[in-house]
Formats: sequence, structure tokens, C-alpha cells
Amino acid sequence: MEEDNSEPNSSLEDDYYAFLNVSRDAPTDEITNAYRRLSRLYHPDKHVDPANKREAEIIFNKTKKAYEVLKDPHKRAIYDSVGIKGLETDGWEIIQRSKTPQEIREEYERLARQREERRLQQRTNPKGNITININATDLFNRYGYDLDYDMPNSYPAIEVSGMAINQSIEAPLTSRNTSSISGHLSTHNGTGQGTINLTNRYTLSEKSWVELGGGAGAGPLLLFKAFRTLYRRTFAQMDTFVLFGNNGIRTGIDATMGVNLDSGSMGYLTWRTGSSSSMTTSFVKDTETYNTNVSVVFGVPHSHLSFAFAWKRKETKMKIRTSIKIGTAGLTIEYGAEKKVSEQSTVAAAMAVGVPTGVILKLRLTRASQTFIFPIQLCDEPLPSPVFYGTVVPLVIFAVVKRFIVDPIVNEQAQAEKKRQKDTYKSRMAEKRKEAVAAVNLMSVAFARIRSEEESRRGLVIISALYGKLTSQGDPGADLSDEVIDVTIPIQCLVKDSKLVIYESTKSQLPGFYDPCVGEDKFLYIQYLFHNQLHQTTIQDNEPLRIPRQSHRVVAT
Repeated sequence: MEEDNSEPNSSLEDDYYAFLNVSRDAPTDEITNAYRRLSRLYHPDKHVDPANKREAEIIFNKTKKAYEVLKDPHKRAIYDSVGIKGLETDGWEIIQRSKTPQEIREEYERLARQREERRLQQRTNPKGNITININATDLFNRYGYDLDYDMPNSYPAIEVSGMAINQSIEAPLTSRNTSSISGHLSTHNGTGQGTINLTNRYTLSEKSWVELGGGAGAGPLLLFKAFRTLYRRTFAQMDTFVLFGNNGIRTGIDATMGVNLDSGSMGYLTWRTGSSSSMTTSFVKDTETYNTNVSVVFGVPHSHLSFAFAWKRKETKMKIRTSIKIGTAGLTIEYGAEKKVSEQSTVAAAMAVGVPTGVILKLRLTRASQTFIFPIQLCDEPLPSPVFYGTVVPLVIFAVVKRFIVDPIVNEQAQAEKKRQKDTYKSRMAEKRKEAVAAVNLMSVAFARIRSEEESRRGLVIISALYGKLTSQGDPGADLSDEVIDVTIPIQCLVKDSKLVIYESTKSQLPGFYDPCVGEDKFLYIQYLFHNQLHQTTIQDNEPLRIPRQSHRVVAT
């Protein structure tokens, strides 16, 4: 069984679609039928006992509220966009009832943008990048020690040959103005330099912006950028600079045009002038499972063709990368992997083998908005030994660190988060449990009637149904615990004309259900008879279900 990737707290928030057991694109008549079906179960007039009447009134009011929201196109548009909190937002009373659902969504998005802009005015966006170049060529020096003063028994020399630090922050001044300050420091083999830039971006409209700025470093620097959406799928951007240096005035222009070819595909044409002029054509395809990038560069002094491919493995939060670059400056082949080890941390390693660049191991650690990069020069020539050790050693180190350091920390944090969720929503869970018990109690008459009808026609009879943190299949008794609840009665009451349909949503929102294990993976196990034949199935919490099915039949052995 696969993991359930639903949001941990979603089962504690009311989901009107799940409660009525209708799809999110259900028409109004289907919603009305679901409401009427539940009303026959929970309307207070259907119950004589005072205690049952009080419980029925609570559940019926919830049913009525869900129906009133989903039957009204305006309220439904708000609910679909932002959930229950949207219905409780101040200011909705000023929206005209004549507005369409799409206009309501756009209105809310406008209000949301305003709130976001106010929030951004109080927040900076720090970004940092530190690159440390390491020279480790002495580890794989292929030359012998021919001279008398060589010391073959000494330790290999590993040194830091260069370092670069980039840092920037943003400060939203108004809804249209954003200022930023950035700095750069670098040193290589004892020679260093640094720059500092201050820019301000002004948003002209939703389709265009301009950015002006200046800086200092190798001399006074003037900067100008502009962006414009030309058509629905086309944009253009231009970056220019003027540097007043000791050797005179230097200028440069980068002009880019981008075209959205289709969903996930972009084409770019870039013209660059300055100390190294070039014309670049590139194509990028980005999907949920892979990313492809093809570029052709014609320039002075060098031209090249490059191809890169990344395979995304969503289930393991990993990307496998490979690329090749060939041109007048030589050939480089690169392969590597990237792994997301936590919500805010990503590690990556890549091996680059080329002529004349040699063998370079690239390590990268990203934590939130800070990135640390370590290019390690293993050899000046593409020899087999540095390629082998540069590939195997990082893999072994990562496996050991992940197994004995990262995994224990992540598991401890996950358990602490689950405990925090349970403690936070303890009272809410008690309320949900009480509501579910009351709903099951009110279903007793309907359960007996529906089950009797299904038995008489040899239809769909629910033998057993369990919901929660299941650990076994085929033996319902083995899973009964505080984290598993019996939902046989609620499931039987959902049967209509010997069919059961449950739509894609958390089952904890169904009448008679609740979440017995907040933050844990949950499953629904059903054992049923159809035409007096035994069937059984287990599905994930958010997985849709339609029974009976021939594939669920239990074959006697």
C-alpha cells in the first residue's frame, strides 16, 4: 500500500463535498439529492427520543449549512477558492449578487493580493550564495616523484583556491516599488574583488516593470532592466549596464525574448554584447516527471551546443541529472543527483568530466534561501580513478549520513509534529468523535432497512469496514485499536441500489466517521458480500471507491 500524502490537518476541517459525498464538480441536482438523502437520516422530526432529536438537530444543521453553501453558485465559488474562511471574510457583503462565480474568484484573488502586498511590505527576502573552490588535484597526481627533493610519503595537499560570496535582500516600499541591495565578494589565488549594487524595481502594470540601479566595485556602475509581456504567450526582457573603470567605459546589453510554446515548454532567444558577445537559442521543457534543456550558443570567442536532462522522482524527492556540452572550448559531460532531505534542505552532487577542464566534483547544500557550493578539482585530466572515487565516495558518505544522522533527526521531528498536532486538536478530535458516534446511533434504523433490502436481493451487504491506521489486511480483528474505528454502519448506509460510490476526499469527513489518528497515514478496509460472494478491498484515505468490483472477489483456496 502506498503512502497517503494528504494534508495532516485536512481531516479536522469541515469539507462540505466530502460530508455530502459528492464530487467537487457535482451539478446542483446531485447536491440536492445528497442533501435529501442525509435529511431522511438526520432531520429532527424523524426521531422521537429527546436525546436522539438533539443529536439529530446538530448533524442536520451541519448538513443544511453544507447544502446552502454548495447550492448557491456565489457561495460555492468563494468556498471553492478559499474554503470556509472565505465565507467568513469581512467585506463580502459589498460584492454584488449579480457577479458570476468567476468574477467572485477574481475579486477574492484581488483582495488576497492586497493582503499579500501589505505582508510583503513588512518582510525582506534574503538570498545568499557561498562558493568555495577546492583544489584536490594532489590526490590523483599521475606523475611520479622523479626529483630527489620530492617527498612521496607526505600527505597530499588540499587547498582552498578561491571563494565567492553573494548576498541580497529586498524591501517592498509600496505595492509597486521594491528596492534591493546586493553584494559580491570573490577571491582566487590571492586576488580578490568586490561589488555592491542598489536597485529599485517599479511595476508599471501587470504586464511590465522597469528597474534602475547603480553600484560600485571596479568603478561606478549604472544598471537598467525592463520587462514587458508582448502577447499572451510572449515576453521580452532587456538588461544593460555601463561601467566606468580604470580602463575606460564598458557597456553591455542582454536582450531576451521568451515564448510559451505549450504547457511546460518555453523557447528563448538571447542576444548578448560586451566583452563576450553571443547569440543563444534555447528550449526548455518542464513537466512533473522530467526537465529538458537544449541550448545553442554562437559567440566570440567560443560557441557550443549543450543538452541537459533531469528525471524527477516525486515519490523519493530526488532528481537524477545528466548533461553534455560540446563546443570550441572543449567537451564536458556531467551527471549527478539532487535530494530533498527536509522541508527546507536540499543536497546535490555532480561529477563533471571534460577536456580541458579535467575532473570536478560539485557539491551543493541549500538551506532555505542560503546555498553553499563546493566545486572540488580532483584532476586536471579526465582519468578513470578520480571519476570512480568522485562518484562512489559521495554516495557512500551520503548513505551513511542519511542513515545515522539525517533519518533519525527527521523521524524525531515528524513524531514531535504528530504529537503537537494531536495535542493541539485534542478537543477538536473529541468533538468530532462525539459527532460521529451520534451519527452512527441515528443511522441504526436506516442501517437495518438498507441491509435487509440488500440481503433480500442478494445485493451489496457490508460485512465489515474499518478506517484508520491499518497494519494488516484480510484480518479485521487484528487492526482494532484506538487508531482504528469500525465504520460498518456508515458504509452500509451509503449503499444505494447495490452500489457504493465514495468520491476522492478524506473519508474522515463522511457522516459517522472521524480521524482516529491525526497526522498518520489512514486507509479504509471493506469486506462485503455481493451475490453471496465474499469480496474485500483496502484503499488510501483520499482514494475514490466504487464497488462492487470483480477484482475484489476473494477466491477460496
